[in-house]
Parts: sequence; C-alpha cells; structure tokens
Amino acid sequence: MDTMDLAQQQVAENLDHHLAVAISRPQRSSAFFCEDCEGVIPEARRRAVMGVVTCVSCQATREAYAR
Repeated sequence: MDTMDLAQQQVAENLDHHLAVAISRPQRSSAFFCEDCEGVIPEARRRAVMGVVTCVSCQATREAYAR
C-alpha cells in the first residue's frame, strides 16, 4: 500500500466512526419554538428533522455564519 491508499483508508475509518457516533447518539425531541427568534417551528419541520431547535430561516443564518 502506498501513502495515498493509507490516507484513503484512514479517511474511510474516520467517516465510519463519525457515522456510528451520530447514529448511536440519542435524539432529543424537537422544540416547538425556535431557540433564536422564539417563533413557532412548523409541525412538518419538527417531524422531518428529529431534534430540531430552530426555524428554517434561523437555521439558514446559523449555517451561513458557520461557513
């Protein structure tokens, strides 16, 4: 195996580990009100995203700042 094969293997192992952690993490129930703006989180969003704590617009803002 060369260096590239070892690097790809390590990336795959890291991905597997992180996926296993995310899957095994207990899910909290979704919030009814947004943590950021205190607006109502629609039922469709609460059902679609398990453990959601923000409305769509506040989540988009959070993701924009994270970039």
